[in-house]
Amino acid sequence: MIIVFGSINLDIMVPVERMPVPGETVLGGDCIMSPGGKGANQAHAARLAGADVALVGKVGGDAFAEPALAFLRAAGVDLGRVGRSATRPTGCATIWVDAEGGSTIVVSPGANRELKASDLDDETLARASLLLLQQEVPMEEMAEVAARAHRAGLRVVLNAAPAMPVPDGLLASVDDLIVNEIELRQIAASAGLGDASPAALASRTGTRVVATYGAQGLVHHHDGTELRLPAHAVDVVDTTAAGDTFVGVYCACLARGLAEADALGFANRAAALACTRRGAQASQPGWDEIAGD
Repeated sequence: MIIVFGSINLDIMVPVERMPVPGETVLGGDCIMSPGGKGANQAHAARLAGADVALVGKVGGDAFAEPALAFLRAAGVDLGRVGRSATRPTGCATIWVDAEGGSTIVVSPGANRELKASDLDDETLARASLLLLQQEVPMEEMAEVAARAHRAGLRVVLNAAPAMPVPDGLLASVDDLIVNEIELRQIAASAGLGDASPAALASRTGTRVVATYGAQGLVHHHDGTELRLPAHAVDVVDTTAAGDTFVGVYCACLARGLAEADALGFANRAAALACTRRGAQASQPGWDEIAGD
């Protein structure tokens, strides 16, 4: 089983011909509301890829809570450890998607700020093989959960997104570090590395590093061995959930017992498929589509 300790949001997406500049108002297309949040997106992707998934998160007591959980519930993600805040609203992300499929996102964390390490019970931890983390919930709570999972023998995967420095205490419990190009530079700089490469970061942190470069593909580095995979050529409609899809499917494949190279290949394909349709969880493919020829 995979435990995802992370954020749950409701996404509000507006398509635009181009992004506005500061002080400018532009007219967009019809607004679309859909479930999101990096934790929820990755849990949903992993579940669609065939993994048993338990999500540990928090929503508000407002009208956004149930819509934010709808896709997760329908997919069969275990929501028994999703709590309700009495004081904060459900997290919300406002997303602009331009005509080329690029996106600009602003996240209001809301109830995600109240997620605690104690929301993950020891019994659930004992039944899992992998813990998946992102950076949209409090860092100190993530570090505590990661340390507990590491001591319990779970594989700990951190998607260091959104970009911010990662404390050494957290990295000490991480087995796999997944970053995009911006996050790679941010962590390398905070670690005092002049070389913002996957190889340098893997050497500094002692983790497996997976760096994704969008249309330029990805690089995996571990113990001096590097694997490069090109991106799949697709007609991009919306990149919003591509990264989350990649992470969730990668973890699902690891939980299935697949080799890392195979897990990366399937995750790479899944991310490309997610770019071909709009939405976050709504864009994510199932295992039959990911594994198809």
